Amino acid sequence: MRWVFLACLLVLAGCATVPRHTTNACAMFDENDGFFNNWRDATKKAEARWGVPAPILLATIYTESGFRSNARPPRKKLLGFIPWSRPSTAYGYSQALDGTWAHYMAETGRFTASRTRFADAVDFAGWFHRKSYDTNRIALNDPYNLYLAYHSGQQGYARQSYVGNAEALNGAQRFTKIAYRYADQLRTCPN
Repeated sequence: MRWVFLACLLVLAGCATVPRHTTNACAMFDENDGFFNNWRDATKKAEARWGVPAPILLATIYTESGFRSNARPPRKKLLGFIPWSRPSTAYGYSQALDGTWAHYMAETGRFTASRTRFADAVDFAGWFHRKSYDTNRIALNDPYNLYLAYHSGQQGYARQSYVGNAEALNGAQRFTKIAYRYADQLRTCPN
């Protein structure tokens, strides 16, 4: 019985590793093509459900966490007296904030969703980008502005809080480049 438990732990640990090929969509899908952990299928389902192109979904995960399931913002010393606090509650593949994740679960009914499970995180990204279309009329194939809304939040985007924010604007440029790279790659992938 103990060996079965250890074998299960090893299998699960393998599901949470960072892919070797994070800048190559085809290789990444091939690397994560398990029965319980099929990234290609999860991405296609999110694309179909929310209408957000797969390259944008993948670029979201790449930009936010580098495909690390347990990613968190780095700790910082705040106000000189709070030792090494985290600047936000962002967590997981999609770096979803606690409140936004709770809103996603409530609105979609996916109460068992986890920010550390790729299928849930890519679905969340599709949901959020769809909200960007519904709220701010950002086209679902506009990676630059979708990223700015993801980074700033829907209200922040509407207020144009990204204007003059080099981190947001540079991030939007990187996001756009990786989305276009993934789009080119996905056109050549088998399946």
